[in-house]
Amino acid sequence: MPILSATNITLQFGDDVILDSVSLTLEPGERIGIVGRNGCGKSTLIKIIAGVLKPTDGSVSSSKATIGYLHQNPNLNPNHTLRESVASAFDHINELNDKLHDIYDAMGDATPDQLDQLLKDQARIEHEIDDHGGIVNDHKVDQILHGLGFTDAQFAIKVTDLSGGQKARVALGKLLLQDPSVLLLDEPTNHLDIQGREWLEGFLRNEFKGAVILISHDRYMLDKVVHRIVEVEQARLIDYPGNYAAFRKQRVERRMVQLRAYEKQKAGFKKEEAFIAHFKAGQRAKQAKGRESRLNRAKTQTIERPLELSELRLSLPKAKRAGDIVLAARSLSKKYKNEDGTDKVLFKNLDVRVERGQRWGIVGPNGAGKTTLVRCILGEQEVDTGTIKLGANLDIGHFSQTHDNIDMSKTVFRHIQDTVKKNTDEKVVLSELQARTIAGAFLFSGEDQQRDMQTMSGGEKARAVLAGLLASAKNLLVLDEPTNHLDISSAERIEATFARTVHDPKTGKTTSGAYEGTAILISHDRALIDAVCDHLVILDGHGNAEIFDGTYTEWRTKNQKLSAPKSKSRSKPMATPVAAPTPAAPKPAPQQSMKKSKFSWMPLSQIEERMTDLEIMLRNLDAQLNDGDIWKDVDHANKITSQRDTCKSDLEDLEEEWVRKS
Repeated sequence: MPILSATNITLQFGDDVILDSVSLTLEPGERIGIVGRNGCGKSTLIKIIAGVLKPTDGSVSSSKATIGYLHQNPNLNPNHTLRESVASAFDHINELNDKLHDIYDAMGDATPDQLDQLLKDQARIEHEIDDHGGIVNDHKVDQILHGLGFTDAQFAIKVTDLSGGQKARVALGKLLLQDPSVLLLDEPTNHLDIQGREWLEGFLRNEFKGAVILISHDRYMLDKVVHRIVEVEQARLIDYPGNYAAFRKQRVERRMVQLRAYEKQKAGFKKEEAFIAHFKAGQRAKQAKGRESRLNRAKTQTIERPLELSELRLSLPKAKRAGDIVLAARSLSKKYKNEDGTDKVLFKNLDVRVERGQRWGIVGPNGAGKTTLVRCILGEQEVDTGTIKLGANLDIGHFSQTHDNIDMSKTVFRHIQDTVKKNTDEKVVLSELQARTIAGAFLFSGEDQQRDMQTMSGGEKARAVLAGLLASAKNLLVLDEPTNHLDISSAERIEATFARTVHDPKTGKTTSGAYEGTAILISHDRALIDAVCDHLVILDGHGNAEIFDGTYTEWRTKNQKLSAPKSKSRSKPMATPVAAPTPAAPKPAPQQSMKKSKFSWMPLSQIEERMTDLEIMLRNLDAQLNDGDIWKDVDHANKITSQRDTCKSDLEDLEEEWVRKS
């Protein structure tokens, strides 16, 4: 029996129909993902189910379900601390506990009849407390807050001093602790970093036992949490069994069928119109008139053309060729002072080498220094120590999280034309057709292209800015959270533009993304990072940084293997594996510290070449040591370990000499 039912829901504002007689049922424990373009009515549907918005027609019913709804603008007590605000989810339990203590106090002086009633009240209240999860609250509060990325030091911050993103996370934590039987989550990952998203996935999959209706642009979360996808399209709901990956496949198949039916109907209409035009004034005029009446009736029930059926086909202007090395950074360090006077280290001793055509992702928790690192690379901010060298012939485009320099009075295609003219030395002028074609590739319809930028949502503005940057023939693009506020269709369009490979399901061919330059990407969108980036900089929020050659999923898989409990076979005496990326290198003895470097004779150019060779050698040795099979032969593993230590020591000596000579 459904725990919740929405039946024949219609919402209409004047002639604008948002939802048209749609119905949705939710079974106990079921997980439904709601997807669709921005503005299609997803949030509206959730608000109607939550009782926040009254529909024009239709009804919502629930079988004694407690519904928890995550508001996008949470109402929190500004005088509460962060922890008090989340713990207020247990206010009802605390009231019950107070009543329970009052009962205990009353039992001391109660008559037998009164005691009998007090015992019944005690049993009832204890049962209600158990229904709300018991009284072990402190542990639950701390667990939820840590999972959402808060540290113990932040627990005492007043709500009034929190950022908008922090308030959203507090509201989510409070809602999860209330443990309703139905969770309505509208974009719960908007202010969560990757670690927070993965924690929420685990919580919804493994700990929360109720039903969930989830609106999210996070494709990995939809894949791992939901069992059913409901797409909101053209005021209707379309149901797909399975997770998001299954939905994508089914949607392509459905839309291919719909397109064939649409084209067949369109051809039939054209044939009928030709017959009517030919015989309307002749001997068969009566027959033509009858067929015209039938045609007009048929046109009132036309099959609609499916949306977004085609893959991205975008021809971008060619950028000039950059040098082989786009960026070389060595020994970068950056820190700042906390309010209490202590140092907050963002990164230290960070070496990065970016080659032409590579796709680099910078990932890490909120506040780890991802944007600061990008600003240092671009010369917008100074590093504390280290050197940064940019390659030759670079044209750099920077997509930031704010778009303050947009002329809001321009239409999309005018914005693209102006951006290209402003950012090219030759003052290239795109034709209106070229600018409109690029805008169309980024999902701006002909009607949307006529709107001023000031009337557009944050996601639409982001798409327009990206389209302008890509049309400007930049050979290095630095993108800071490009998919924030984008719906899934738009995010997939960005992904297809920058992807290492793009698969066309209709032809079976695999091709590169339209952008051929070098990209550095900051994002919490794991699907985007996986599809685009083959090199990673991972900041951990504690000043440590790791360089990884591979995709995000490959890095996660490696870390999960390293963190897994060691097997019993490892308990016998053997060399300790050094699969971790940075084992300690031998330190020179104190009496040797003043000796002349063994590489002091090398010229700077030869030092750099040798450093490059050693870095490649280190990666190869690490790859061997990360293979668990190598540890079956302890002697061979120890030999590889010794080679790595020597290689690492030589590289450190070379870096010191490089710093002196630079």
